Amino acid sequence: MNTQPLPHDLPLQLPLPEGLVKHLLVLLFLIHILFVNFMLGGQTLAVILEFLGLWRKKYDRLAYEISSTVTVNKSLAVVLGVAPLLAINVAYTTYFYSSTVLIGFAWLMIILLASAAFLLTYLHKYTWESWGENQRALHLTVGAAAMFLFLAIALIFITNINLMVLPAYWPRVAGFLSAVLLPSALLRYFHFILATLAIASLFAAGWFGRKGFDMARLPDFSRSEIIALFLRIAMIVTLVQFIIGPSLLLSLPVHGHSLTVWLLIPTGATFAGFMAWALWKELGRASAALGRSYLVILTLLTCTALFMAYGRHYYRERAVAPHRRAMMAKTEAFMWDAKAAQSRARLGETKVVYKSAGEKEFKANCAACHAENTTVVGPPLTEVRSLYTGKADELVAWARAPQVKRGGAPMPSFNHLQEKVLQEIAEYILNTK
Repeated sequence: MNTQPLPHDLPLQLPLPEGLVKHLLVLLFLIHILFVNFMLGGQTLAVILEFLGLWRKKYDRLAYEISSTVTVNKSLAVVLGVAPLLAINVAYTTYFYSSTVLIGFAWLMIILLASAAFLLTYLHKYTWESWGENQRALHLTVGAAAMFLFLAIALIFITNINLMVLPAYWPRVAGFLSAVLLPSALLRYFHFILATLAIASLFAAGWFGRKGFDMARLPDFSRSEIIALFLRIAMIVTLVQFIIGPSLLLSLPVHGHSLTVWLLIPTGATFAGFMAWALWKELGRASAALGRSYLVILTLLTCTALFMAYGRHYYRERAVAPHRRAMMAKTEAFMWDAKAAQSRARLGETKVVYKSAGEKEFKANCAACHAENTTVVGPPLTEVRSLYTGKADELVAWARAPQVKRGGAPMPSFNHLQEKVLQEIAEYILNTK
């Protein structure tokens, strides 16, 4: 028995081998999210530094230089987001579209939110000098508004991605807010925001610390001061991630965990630990030597991102596997029913005839996950009969309050069905061979 939504599969030929599409999804998404991090993290750092600039003018100038990079990174993030969006629609069509529909209004709002955020970032950037000191508070408000819109877009997107791997929770989702409260959604979000700050800070350390940058644009800073400032932010934020990261991993539903997941993600975390240690060692160098380990730090960051990305990918694959099997079984049953209907139509028999009310209710509620001799999602009927022959009441009690006895997705409760219906189903299962 299963109350999960089980849409029919789409038996269409993929444009590329399925494995290749999924690897492309992981790699293309990493490239896209890199510039998203530059954009969102950069805007956040610009707002924070501009706020500090209300008291210390040198931070205001640094905030302006960071905001000048946001609009370019925004454009790259948008352009590079097309490919992974297409890939996820091809590789996880049913799951991505289902989660999108469940939070449909919020998802559509991304268009308006992004348009407003982009316009505000341009306004924030190009009015820095013209608005003057008397309008500094208003200017800061514009920058903060753009930042919060970017944060809202990120929350919507992460909620959608989280929801697509939780089909068992789809029936209880009643809009965006209920989806946000599902397991791991907010922890994923906070972990992502910290990552944007770490990556944007590393980008800023390299961008302003490079030899080609004209330090006359930041007369109150030395090159080593800027490098140290952003490396310190990156190190602190990375350390905070070590608190949220384990909580996030443990909050994910257990049926998606596997040995592969537990090898990939902790390995990624290990590289992140080495990166934090490299940042700490780098900050201990003399000013003239700051930045010498920058490429090592970027290499460790790249390894962290790759292992984490593939860890999430394998979790996603395992998390949707039970639902995918059930969907394939329903699709196969649908195809057979369609052929049977066509045969009946040719014979002039257009009405479906069930031998009993129990057979009708079983096929409506249980057949997607239970077959006679084969394990689909739940056990075969032969096994159910061996456990419950002569115990129809116990089978009904189990259907009302099922428990986990094996791996995979837990069977949901059928407490919403009337007692008569459950008894009919139980009689059908136990007495039909």
